[in-house]
Parts: sequence; C-alpha cells; structure tokens
Amino acid sequence: MTVKENTSIQVKDRHFKALIPYEAILKRVSEIAKAIEKDYADVTPVFLPVLNGSFMFAADLMKVIQFPSEIEFINAKSYSGTSTTGVVKVETFFKKPMNGRHIVIIEDIVDTGLTIQKLVKTLEAEEPASIEVAALLIKPASFQVPVNVKYHGFEIGNEFVVGYGLDYDGMGRNILGIYQEVNS
Repeated sequence: MTVKENTSIQVKDRHFKALIPYEAILKRVSEIAKAIEKDYADVTPVFLPVLNGSFMFAADLMKVIQFPSEIEFINAKSYSGTSTTGVVKVETFFKKPMNGRHIVIIEDIVDTGLTIQKLVKTLEAEEPASIEVAALLIKPASFQVPVNVKYHGFEIGNEFVVGYGLDYDGMGRNILGIYQEVNS
C-alpha cells in the first residue's frame, strides 16, 4: 500500500490519520543512534530487535550505528487485534551465548510494559553484563509495571497506531510514518 503522508488511511476495517511523519522518525532514529554510540563506545553491544514490529526501526537504527556491534533476534507476542492479551510469549534465536554481553533490546512500542518486563527477565537468565531498551514509541499512561526505556523516540497517548513496523492484525507494517486510529 502506498500512501502520501499527512493523509487518512484505512487498514482493514479501521481508519487512521497521520501522527508522526517518516522524516521526523528518521531524524529521531539518528539522535537515538548517537546516544547509543556515546554509551557503548568502549564495548561491542548485541542489538536484539523484537520481531515482528521493530524490524523497520531496527533496520534504520543499524544503518546509522557507526561502531562495532552485533545483531540477533528475539520474538515476543502479546497482542491480538488492537489490544494486549496480557500474556507474553518469548522465543529467542541466539546464535551465541549472551553471558557477559551488553544487550540493547530494540522495540517498536512499549505499551503496558509487560512485554519488556518479560523480555528483561528472560534475558537476565542469560547473565548479560547489561540490558537496556531502545523503543521507537512509549505510552507511559498505559504502563502497568515499572519499565526503564533508556532510549525512546516519541511519547504518545493511548491511541492505537500503525505504520513503520506497527500493525493491525498483521497489516500496515509497510506504511511510512505512524498513523493513529480515528475514533468513529
């Protein structure tokens, strides 16, 4: 689906309006990359994008990271349709042990905090040197548990969003920019 930014779009049966333009996202991704580079200048971190939603954010972030790093993947699922199920399922795809490593989890959105909490707990069992979180979007008003997101792009309200990797029932991930649902 090709859309012009600053327009309304439809994904399946729902309507959305522009919230964050693609250019603003790319600018913020570069700023996050610089902050990460500063903090990890003396180590080689392992970036762990959370599939599937963070793939666009992770790809753009990795394009501007200018120091030695590695990337592995992790899968976490807690959504069904437009809301969280409250149950987080985690699957790891590590090729190397995480013991003693500096991990940066890359997440598309931190909503309730339950997914990040579960991911951190799962990764702590691997005994890494450190774990930090980089999220494109955070929804502090929705947090159900305390979470520490050291690097984040944008703070949004409780609106449901799609685009730039975020989906509605698997659709809309390929849309440039982020769009919020228009309440009927």
